[in-house]
Amino acid sequence: MKFLRNLLAAILGTIIALFLILIIFIGIASAFESNNKTKVEDNSILTLKLDTPIADYVPKGDSPFEELFKDEMPLALPAIINAIENAKTDDRIKGISIQVLEPMGGVAQIQAIRDKLVEFKESGKFITAFADVYTQKNYYLSSVADSIYINPVGIIDFHGLNTERMYFKDFQDKYGIKMEVIRHGKYKSAMEGFLDDEMSEANREQTESFLGAIWSELLEDIGSSRGKSLAELNTIADKAGTRNNQLAIENGMIDDVIYFDEYNNKLKNLIGVDKDKDLKKISLKNYISTGKGRINSSAKDKIAVLYAQGDIQYGKGNENYIGQESMIKALKKIREKDNIKAVVLRINSPGGSALASDMIWREIELTKAEKPVVVSMGDVAASGGYYIACNADKIFAQPTTITGSIGVFGAIPNVKGLADNMGINAEQVSTNKGPSYSVFEPMSQEFHDYIKVQIDNIYTTFVNHVSEGRDMSYEAVNEIAQGRVWAGNEALEIGLVDELGSLDDAIVAAAELAEITDYKTTSYPRYKKDFKDAFSLNPMMKAKTQNIIKEELGVENYKVYQELKSVLEMEGIQARMPYTLKID
Repeated sequence: MKFLRNLLAAILGTIIALFLILIIFIGIASAFESNNKTKVEDNSILTLKLDTPIADYVPKGDSPFEELFKDEMPLALPAIINAIENAKTDDRIKGISIQVLEPMGGVAQIQAIRDKLVEFKESGKFITAFADVYTQKNYYLSSVADSIYINPVGIIDFHGLNTERMYFKDFQDKYGIKMEVIRHGKYKSAMEGFLDDEMSEANREQTESFLGAIWSELLEDIGSSRGKSLAELNTIADKAGTRNNQLAIENGMIDDVIYFDEYNNKLKNLIGVDKDKDLKKISLKNYISTGKGRINSSAKDKIAVLYAQGDIQYGKGNENYIGQESMIKALKKIREKDNIKAVVLRINSPGGSALASDMIWREIELTKAEKPVVVSMGDVAASGGYYIACNADKIFAQPTTITGSIGVFGAIPNVKGLADNMGINAEQVSTNKGPSYSVFEPMSQEFHDYIKVQIDNIYTTFVNHVSEGRDMSYEAVNEIAQGRVWAGNEALEIGLVDELGSLDDAIVAAAELAEITDYKTTSYPRYKKDFKDAFSLNPMMKAKTQNIIKEELGVENYKVYQELKSVLEMEGIQARMPYTLKID
């Protein structure tokens, strides 16, 4: 009896202690919030650093601890766009200073921000840029500025785009670990790195094509701002025309070489502040925190923006990956709400599970029968990402979006060689003669054929969905499918998208289809977290863990680790982008 009393007392004490800790944390969070109220002062300059990750969607959390770690949270792309839009008419903001080292966003995201900065300049306010070092992505963003400055010992990287693909065939042969791959589509190079030691001609063809299309798009924007032709910019890239700052000035790529204190003096001069006075700056993050990351509206009609970001995986889904459960739940909720008149599906995904993709496709089909559905593509909407887009009433892509990749594959690990080398033998016993698979035995032709039938069926279904959604013949879709990847401006030419434009353009189109003029947007999916998730700082902890692993392995080894990890995490037949794509 005494034991039970002590046990109950211990449990009760633990519960009380946890409750008190919770109250203390809530108090600390509230104190942080009240002490960090940001005000926008008159005669201020808005500074853009973009030194935290940019996500299309950052759902508002219900954890009382998020305020404590807000500096670690991603910035939402719509909030950035809205902040720049609000700054256009904010009399307290006199101009924008771009002070980016390396923007933490994809090419299409940076293009969307740059396009909004072009609009900002049309208001008559200034934009200037300064950096110690200009990477290509940073220079592309900064080239929108009226004047571009660099540190005297800084460098400008401007050499053209490149990407890299790793091949593991020799590694597999050496260590006895291999991936058994079954695929459909001559361009479906998702697993090419496990089948060969070098890039296929088909893969090289598609990679050169979409890289060239994206590079031309970037050059057009840079050329428009700097008064240069594509030929001039390509010559500068080919001949390393920014290898020193004086040459960069002569080639019209930057305006001056100055130190940061001198740059601040130029900003003071632009807004009429004496050199001995303080310069008033407000960071983009703080400006958003004042409420300027929203466009206020009292409209009753709404357009739902449904965000699909991350890999597509069978399951629930959250802000980091797309699961059919959360997407289906959100679409049903959207259909039920009478004041939601249309849907914009914002996709930033390389694809993933073919099964989950098809389930989401079906729910979009049901929604489209009741309300207009418009797709807005972000950095990537490929394979499964295109699967869930293809039946929309209208599809928008950024010119630099990566899309297409209409193809299917399956990959299963096999450790027969490793087991033999280690003296391990596995024996199987079955009740029937149907095809089966063991990672300790070579894949039989019967099992290969069994999986190939499933893959071919899914590929046929995929192409049929695209054919119906895009009003094209099966043959026409199959010709541009085969797993081939396209840039957004290429996809427009071949009929995979309807228009080039931003998320805002897609929202306007959705309003036109719904025949409404006064409206506001509302975001989905809504993610609810249970009590234990309130204590979870998963996004922040995950980022820190990845940084530790990267430091220990080194950058090149970390790339190998990421590639292998992503493959091992795949489950089921995949409608996925050819490979992890990083454009430098």
